[in-house]
Amino acid sequence: MIPIDAQLDLVIERELIVPVSLVWRGLTEPDLLKQWFCPKPWGVSDCRIDLRPGGEFYTVMHDPEGNQYPSTACFLEVTKEKRLVWTSVLVANYRPATPAQANDKECSHIAMTAIINLEETSSGTRYKAHVMHNTHEQRKAHEAMGFQEGWGTTITQLEELLKQKSI
Repeated sequence: MIPIDAQLDLVIERELIVPVSLVWRGLTEPDLLKQWFCPKPWGVSDCRIDLRPGGEFYTVMHDPEGNQYPSTACFLEVTKEKRLVWTSVLVANYRPATPAQANDKECSHIAMTAIINLEETSSGTRYKAHVMHNTHEQRKAHEAMGFQEGWGTTITQLEELLKQKSI
């Protein structure tokens, strides 16, 4: 386990009432991910997941007005139904992201690495997201963007989607 640095990292943890196998599918299957990955009324219009270390993690989010926000990242670790790690500072095949690839229309790019750990529990899944930043300013900017509310909302959307669907 990577230790949490309170100056650089943000963490959110939840107990989900769905099995690990379904949570994994929600995290790794583009058609499912598009349904929960950003807080509504925002949406995801495109998603590509090359589920392997060095593989691409690409999404296009859109706001209610139709403005699009593409984002590309690189998977660093993929351990089925246990752990998923990606970073925004690299693109596919571990290539460094260029400023154009890291551009965000609303704010400056947040350089981050996300570590998602899943653990089977008696009632479902313990979901823990540990999001690391390279500077205190990046962490504060991500927090100010509404990290806890945004990621919390999307985790709830993921759980609700998986509870409603017999996938």
